Amino acid sequence: MSQHNTEQQARRRFLKHLGIGLATVPLIGLVACGGGSDNNEVADTGSSGDSTDSTGGTGSTGGTGSSTSWATGGTASMTASFPDDSIFATSAACAVALTKAMTEGPCFFAADALDDISEEQVGLPMQLCLRVIDSSCNPVSGLEVEVWHCDVEGIYSGDTTGSSDSRRFSSSFCTGNDADALKSKWFRGYQVTDSSGRVNFKSCFPGWYSSRTIHIHFRVRNNNNDQVISQFCFPDSLTEDICTTHAEYKNHGIQDTTLSSGKDTVFGSNYQDYLFDYQQNSDGSILVYKTIQIS
Repeated sequence: MSQHNTEQQARRRFLKHLGIGLATVPLIGLVACGGGSDNNEVADTGSSGDSTDSTGGTGSTGGTGSSTSWATGGTASMTASFPDDSIFATSAACAVALTKAMTEGPCFFAADALDDISEEQVGLPMQLCLRVIDSSCNPVSGLEVEVWHCDVEGIYSGDTTGSSDSRRFSSSFCTGNDADALKSKWFRGYQVTDSSGRVNFKSCFPGWYSSRTIHIHFRVRNNNNDQVISQFCFPDSLTEDICTTHAEYKNHGIQDTTLSSGKDTVFGSNYQDYLFDYQQNSDGSILVYKTIQIS
């Protein structure tokens, strides 16, 4: 991302001073399958047939570094195919953990239907896969799943032109009035679930901003009616590995709010059910995935 260091430092000071400090707002109930562990090392099940190394995360407080270097340069450098539905496999009983919705936050505005939401921004290329199931664990097709997250420096895009819903968007807070952010729609988009209840996005691993652990927002809609609005997050071991070893994240440094500290202003200490599963692909990109169950 082409930003001046002075602009980035100014925004970091702004965020540090203000914090996000938003109360968690229960909007609608959800239960999520998958995750639930801070050690998400899994074998590659990608449909490309390539074998990959597992991720380097080994615990809740730090990783040991990935066994294959993380890719750089954004989605243009990604060559791995999206994996098949076996990544979402659960037990026969479809055991799920009841959880609650999380706040939408001040940085949402309605985006376009896209499969690559990066707008050619740099960062660790990421495959983001989400699957929606109903209370009987059957996949639900035809739902809109929208996602949004910040860039490698913790800045959200802010071009609300054409957005059907931008009334709650806090431009100055989310963009820091950054010139590039104000004319961009990076890291926002939606897809419609297929017959497997699934959507796939190409993106880049998010950065962080003060008082928040690294996270991704999502909402699920049925005929413009919200089914759930919430957020998912990443194990501390993974975020530390990326923020300390990846060339495009090191300058911003390690996030100031970890999950293990219990001080994230949204998740607090109750984050286990919101953890993404993840693995490193053979091309050095990262695959993150999660099942959402709606009632």
